[in-house]
Amino acid sequence: MQNLDNIRSVYFVGAGGIGMSALIRYFLGKGYHVGGYDKTPSELTECLIKEGALIHYEENVELIQDCFRDKESTLVVYTPAVPAEHKELTYFRENGFEIEKRAQVLGFLTNKHKGLCVAGTHGKTTTSTMAAHILHQSHVDCNAFLGGISKNYGTNYILSDKSDYVVIEADEFDRSFHWLRPWATVITATDPDHLDIYGTKEAYLESFRKYTTLIQKGGALVIHKNLEMKADVQDGVMVYDYSRTEGDFHAENIRIGHGEIFFDFVSPKGIVKDVQLGVPVSINIENGVAAMALAQLAGATDDELREGMRSFRGVDRRFDFKVKTDKMVFLSDYGHHPKEIEQSVKSIRELYADKKIAAIFQPHLYTRTRDFYQDFADALSLLDEVFLCDIYPAREEPIPGVTSELIYDRLRPGIEKHLIHKEQILDVVKQGGFDVLISLGAGDIENFVPEITRILEAKA
Repeated sequence: MQNLDNIRSVYFVGAGGIGMSALIRYFLGKGYHVGGYDKTPSELTECLIKEGALIHYEENVELIQDCFRDKESTLVVYTPAVPAEHKELTYFRENGFEIEKRAQVLGFLTNKHKGLCVAGTHGKTTTSTMAAHILHQSHVDCNAFLGGISKNYGTNYILSDKSDYVVIEADEFDRSFHWLRPWATVITATDPDHLDIYGTKEAYLESFRKYTTLIQKGGALVIHKNLEMKADVQDGVMVYDYSRTEGDFHAENIRIGHGEIFFDFVSPKGIVKDVQLGVPVSINIENGVAAMALAQLAGATDDELREGMRSFRGVDRRFDFKVKTDKMVFLSDYGHHPKEIEQSVKSIRELYADKKIAAIFQPHLYTRTRDFYQDFADALSLLDEVFLCDIYPAREEPIPGVTSELIYDRLRPGIEKHLIHKEQILDVVKQGGFDVLISLGAGDIENFVPEITRILEAKA
């Protein structure tokens, strides 16, 4: 993809994905004809339709509007989650249209602007959204393509007509982040994931090494301390490390209490005192350190860092408190990797040490369950009670012998545990018996969250 000079229309195959929707909003904002296909209606796709996108839900070439049928003026964008034999994708391919992966288009934008990217197995959505908010409310400003809906803006896309910076969540699935050319990037974690794509841990780590070679000269890498991967930056790229309490960027003088968290941010430029977390969960100390590092490298001032962190309201489905009273707490979390779940549960335990904490977990992908069932069991065993749903298959076919029982059978002795179908979720919630409830998973468990919220608000 060299330029957009001749493009007037952009068609998205897989329009409802969170990453795709940010690009849709970008092209709508630039005045292009925008349309596409997605498998199922969702709140997100309905919002996009209201914003001007022409989206349909039937895999049918006849439904492609005329404004997307000129190959000279139409760009087709697809997500790797869409099967290669998809009828509409096949139509565009057979008729000579320019077809790009979502990541290729993002890569084009990182070449056009100064890309501030956040990569890693987990933590990247919160960290990138945090960095985008800090910069957007600062004198620097930014554009942003995010992997979650920012609660500050009600969208996953930020447009600036004055900033040359663009914040991007760098996705390692299908090696998508290899299309990016970051000016600066954070790497949060490299716990192996997507082994259906990579095959081995070594291949996964190698993919991150290659990603670091793509950082532009004069840019920077901010990498979490003690990762297994080896960075391989070109000459002229600054390398910094960070963590919660150690590294070039870190926090000190951490104060947690009365539902609030404060700390001092330490960087090579000095100390920013009394940073307050707008979303006061302990994992956000580390996320905040990384986000502030990126924003500071882009030019945000100490006061802007402090105000951005204080006013950050979080991301939908990331430590997303839906009910928060003295009697009942319910939150929704996207956590679908064992390390994510472990960190989430530890942060919640820190907030509610004396409460009974339960989770409804829907495993995501047969391959991920096969590869990490023991790790899932270890992470979930930090809870008091676990309700395990059937595996959400997403793009996969079932694997013989791989079910939620692999996790269930390995939960610690003494934990209250239940195998349920997702259709039983609301009955489980009505029966209650817990003080704090978390819904966990990247599948369609999110569809139950509004009704769970109503049930628990009525109880509370």
